[in-house]
Amino acid sequence: MAELIGSVWWLLVSLGLLVTFHEFGHYWVARRCGVKVLRFSVGFGKPLFMRRGKDGTEYVVAAIPLGGYVKMLDERALIEDMPAADGAGGAGGDPGATLTEAERAGAFNRQSVWKRIAIVIAGPIANLLLCVLLLWAMFVIGRPDYAPVLGQATGIAADAGLQRGDTITAVGDRQTPTWSEVQMALIPSALDRSDVQLQVLDANGNAGTRRLPLSRLPEDFDERRAVDAIGLVPRHYSLPAVVGQVAPDTAGWGVLAEGDRISAIDGQPVREWADLGPLVQALGERGGRGMVEVIRDDERLALELEPTRMTPEDGEPYWAIGISPARPQLPPMDAELRYGPIAAVPAALAETAHQAGQLFSMIGRAFSGRVEVRNTVAGPITIARAANAYAGQGAAWFLSLLALLSLSLGILNLLPIPLLDGGHLLYYLIELVKGSPVSERTMAYGQYIGLMLIAALMGLAFYNDIVNNLLH
Repeated sequence: MAELIGSVWWLLVSLGLLVTFHEFGHYWVARRCGVKVLRFSVGFGKPLFMRRGKDGTEYVVAAIPLGGYVKMLDERALIEDMPAADGAGGAGGDPGATLTEAERAGAFNRQSVWKRIAIVIAGPIANLLLCVLLLWAMFVIGRPDYAPVLGQATGIAADAGLQRGDTITAVGDRQTPTWSEVQMALIPSALDRSDVQLQVLDANGNAGTRRLPLSRLPEDFDERRAVDAIGLVPRHYSLPAVVGQVAPDTAGWGVLAEGDRISAIDGQPVREWADLGPLVQALGERGGRGMVEVIRDDERLALELEPTRMTPEDGEPYWAIGISPARPQLPPMDAELRYGPIAAVPAALAETAHQAGQLFSMIGRAFSGRVEVRNTVAGPITIARAANAYAGQGAAWFLSLLALLSLSLGILNLLPIPLLDGGHLLYYLIELVKGSPVSERTMAYGQYIGLMLIAALMGLAFYNDIVNNLLH
């Protein structure tokens, strides 16, 4: 229940902030262009708070905090709103009312096409600027993370020459000071199945390069677990060699105990749980008993143990001692993504440009079929759970999520779909070319098409929510 309440709360906080900023962009530019703003509303539905400014604008906080809108004076009966993807509004009014000539001059439809373009594009630009600001704040605060050190390399990663203890300092031309940066840098190449060059420091501090052959990834790999499919296991995921349970009637029964930390097998050191498998296999293949060194209650013990040969029905025979690992919590974070206030400015601009490029690339992958659509369009459940999880990791993590959502909102609104800001921009570009506004009939058809496309997009988002969150 606590997770549900937290998810709903952080969803409302996120959408409220991002949508309000988006609408403020429309509002601010409209006022500078001399357009009469009738209402600036945060939320929809019944007003909970209303104040009328000296300029006649109504400032409203409404009951349903899932968006907002800006209502501008417009003489046309057809267009009552200029909504964004969040349901935000734009032009509206009662064209039947009697207006003075001065009032008509402040109507949205009386403005030049360039002013209308500026008002419409101001919402997405506001989201872009907010993204830069949020990323700047994230860099200044500092986002705690884990060092990009490998605990294990298997499959493709092992074939590329990566080993335990390697530190990945760059993926392609992108620096990776933390493990999260490694993940985010690898995902695009994995989705495209394109080989990528890694800059690596080995456990002894020697620099080198490794070519990761991502073209070998199978067609059906889980795109949400790309790093796992590559065979990269970070150091902080490595399990200590601590016994969690001993199965009855196995080689370890009566010899090992819960809580034992295994430090060596037959004289070979054990640093983590992943070391146990090969050492147990080697001990079994030698065909005899071996000595297992453990630390129990701060006392070092040497115990004699003989592995048992197991023959599964659908696999290769193997040697086992019948133990399973303890499941400790993740260790404390040991790295941080942080810049000073001045250095954070170009870093935030560069990160915004990088994320924008990745979002456009993801849209292209979705349309070309190179990535599953369920992994590209997130619904409210996914966003709510992500917001709650990121907020739980601290302010910097939550700011990074808000920045991505703000950028996504701005880019989504630029899609050339009627009812979105991009649809209105398309109309105005046509007007520039043909020298006259698009006919009201064409705009009406466009609105119907836009409604169907947005309804389909929302349906896809809810479907993805159900598949990704409720069925998995």
